[in-house]
Amino acid sequence: MPELRLETHEDQTHFQPGQMLHGMAGWELEEPPTNAEVRLSWYTEGKGDQDVRVVLTHPYEAPAAVDAQLFEFTLPAEPYSFSGTLITLRWALELIVDGKHSKRVDLVIAPEGREIDLAELDPAAASAP
Repeated sequence: MPELRLETHEDQTHFQPGQMLHGMAGWELEEPPTNAEVRLSWYTEGKGDQDVRVVLTHPYEAPAAVDAQLFEFTLPAEPYSFSGTLITLRWALELIVDGKHSKRVDLVIAPEGREIDLAELDPAAASAP
């Protein structure tokens, strides 16, 4: 059974747009993988179709069967992490190895590193039946 590790510096999961995200990805496999990469993406949940967008990737060249390597991303300016009544937008960091093994860490990217609660922005929507 493959073992994958995906960590952010000091296990930080809440970030501001434009901030640097530093981390480490590692794996232990029986054979060297053909490919391995860390992806930064956002996705939506809620009513309607789910949207997914890979924003940044960090591929590893010539990965070994047992490996641990650093990565870094400058986080994009948008979209912000938010939650609402009908839809929620979340960010994720994902290690993908050989297209079949994965490890994910959920992130928040928004001003002050806090997910935006749309109900707080529109009190009338929060009190609607």
